[in-house]
Amino acid sequence: MVNPKVSRHPIICYRPLRPSDLPILQQLHADVFPIRYESEFFQNVVNARDIVSWGAVDRSRPNGHSDELIGFVTARIVLANESEIGDLLSYDSSKSDQSLVYILTLGVVDSYRNLGIASSLIGEVIKYAINIPTCRAVYLHVISYNIPAIHLYKKMSFKCVRRLPGFYLISGQHYDSYLFVYYVNGGRSPCSPLELVTVAVSYVSKGLKSVAARLRKNNEKWPKWSKCKESRRLVATQSKRNLTTECSGCECV
Repeated sequence: MVNPKVSRHPIICYRPLRPSDLPILQQLHADVFPIRYESEFFQNVVNARDIVSWGAVDRSRPNGHSDELIGFVTARIVLANESEIGDLLSYDSSKSDQSLVYILTLGVVDSYRNLGIASSLIGEVIKYAINIPTCRAVYLHVISYNIPAIHLYKKMSFKCVRRLPGFYLISGQHYDSYLFVYYVNGGRSPCSPLELVTVAVSYVSKGLKSVAARLRKNNEKWPKWSKCKESRRLVATQSKRNLTTECSGCECV
C-alpha cells in the first residue's frame, strides 16, 4: 500500500504523468479502486496515447521522493455525438467536432487526502477542457456508495444528471452509478431555465388556443367560464407533468 508520511509543510505541485510513473501509478490504482485496470490502460496513460493526465507530487518529501506521485487524474476527449450524455447536452449536433472531456480515474493516497489535491486535479481537467473551443462539458461516473466523491463533485458545481442502475459489477455484485456533468464553453443542459419557460409557455399557449376553439364550436352546449376554467387547469397540469418527465435529473445523497 502506497501511503507516504505527509511533511509539516507539504509543497504540492502538478505535472503531466510520464513513463517513469508507471509502477507507482499501477500501485495507486490498485490501492484506490476495487476494480482491476489492464496494463494497456496504464501504458496509454503514461505515454499520452489518447489520454491526458496530471499527477500530484509533494516537493517537500525527502530522500528522492519529491517527484513521486501522491495523486493522479486521467481523462480523454470524446465526441459529443458519440457520448452517453448526448441527450443531456444542448449543442449544435450539425457540427461533428463538438467534444467532451471524460474523467476516467481520479485518486489521492490516504495520507494526503483532505488537502484539496483532488479538487486541484479536477481543476486541471476543467482548465484543459475550457481551452478546447469545441468542448462543451466535462463528465464522469461515480459509484453510488462513494459519498465523499459525490460531495466533492457537487461542491465543485458538477450536476448530477442521471442514475445508472447496476452500472458497476464488483466481485459479483452490481452497484449503481451517478453521472455528473460540468458544463463549459457555453455548453448547457437541454432543460435550462429559459427553455423550461419557453416550453411551458408553448404548452399553455397551444392549450388555450385549443380551448378557445372548442368553446367557439360548442358555445351552446357548455357554459363559457366553467369550461374555460376547467380546461385551463387541465392544460397546466399536463404541462407540468410533461416538463417533469422530460427534464428531471437524478437524486444524489
